[in-house]
Amino acid sequence: MNKNSINSDKEIDLVELIKTIWDGKIKIFLITIIIVVITYGYNQQILKSKPQEKIYKNSLTIKPSNNSEFIKFLPIYDYLNSDKYQLFNSDQLNFSFIPNKEHLRIDNKKILAQFLRELLDLEELVYVLENNKNSITLQYSDTEKTIAEYDLVRKMRASILVLGPLLARKREASVSLPGGCAIGARPIDIHIDALTKLGATFELEKGYIQCSAPKGLTGNKIELPKVSVGATENIVMAASLASGETEISNIALEPEVIDLINCLNTMGAKIELGDNRSAVIQGVTTLNGSNYSIIPDRIETVTYIIAGALAGDGLKIENLNIEHISNVLETLKTLPVDIIFDENSVKVNKSYISEGIEIQTKEYPGFPTDVQAQMMVLMSMAKTKSVIDENIFENRFMHVPELNRMGANIEINGKRAIINPCSGFRGAPVMATDLRASVSLILAGLAAEGETTLNRIYHLDRGYEQIEVKLEACGAEIKRV
Repeated sequence: MNKNSINSDKEIDLVELIKTIWDGKIKIFLITIIIVVITYGYNQQILKSKPQEKIYKNSLTIKPSNNSEFIKFLPIYDYLNSDKYQLFNSDQLNFSFIPNKEHLRIDNKKILAQFLRELLDLEELVYVLENNKNSITLQYSDTEKTIAEYDLVRKMRASILVLGPLLARKREASVSLPGGCAIGARPIDIHIDALTKLGATFELEKGYIQCSAPKGLTGNKIELPKVSVGATENIVMAASLASGETEISNIALEPEVIDLINCLNTMGAKIELGDNRSAVIQGVTTLNGSNYSIIPDRIETVTYIIAGALAGDGLKIENLNIEHISNVLETLKTLPVDIIFDENSVKVNKSYISEGIEIQTKEYPGFPTDVQAQMMVLMSMAKTKSVIDENIFENRFMHVPELNRMGANIEINGKRAIINPCSGFRGAPVMATDLRASVSLILAGLAAEGETTLNRIYHLDRGYEQIEVKLEACGAEIKRV
């Protein structure tokens, strides 16, 4: 058995693991929800949890053995039944507004509040009322603070999603220009233009977006100039508490956006999806508390499916939403990847890729840009050339030089990557440049000969909560150093 492989002989509570892919929820969604909490709360005397010691280190070492047996994956979310760790992802937490006078409970989710503290200033913005292995209950802290500081926003680009909710609730907000992964310009002018149509005014001062709406926000007709997940989420949240009706066209339809809308509707918002990427929102004066279970993280699910295709032997992932990843699954079948579909599960084995393919990243329901880097690793093992056209971000091939250091043969021509066949990956010291680049290098390291050291893994932690613990629990030799 390969030492960096996943050992399916370990005893694991499969029922618990099966639950967890449903629980392995989306962290940028939870942050949207936390910002729901952030922006619509009610002042109460609530006990705050004490900060915990930070445990994250800055590099990963992946060490294979000398034999060539397949990596054997357990169902990825069958995760040792330990309350010490959590299975939820960081990448898809959205900042949604939490209730005015009540609290929002998110069920069936393991939460590591320690890591959330690194992403969000929980002490100042939100109270954690309850935190156990299956749920988290959040209440907005009714502070007068309307500033999202640089030290907060720089850690996660999605922090810009505090803008709409803060503006709707406090009628003013000051938000640092966002940071995040270095994968392109990703301007926020779409957010600002749309909020301006709702009655807000903006100016840029010392790296902060200063915005105000002294009379509150007012519904209007808004057409987004391009499909944008973040802009859609920001405007939907702001318009939910605006006066009157807002019609938005050309919205993003990613599952995370729809899940946010569903969550808001359970809290009393009045949002109705229309045809041709449109939505109509009737503003309400307040939101209520709710119990809500958020969707599984489709990108993490696909990442582990690709890991199974590279080096798996009977990886079964259950309780996932097949519809949300059907675009990727159809592409994998054409390679072909040895994958079996069921109603809410997939089973995948190590696959020998015969012919290369061409992929174009597009907005949902097209092929997701967030899977491009992982697919590049798999396509490197094909017998003929493959092509990926990146149509969402202009600078999302920064992982290519690092993959080439490990033995890949990939050429870049503008927004096109040409993936030539390679003889296999070889372990090497490499550096992560963004979230998905990080995990693509882990995938290459799992399939490589020799030891791989991945540096700057702070990017990784925003989208894959303790990935090394999950893989190591299944038998991989991978550790933080």
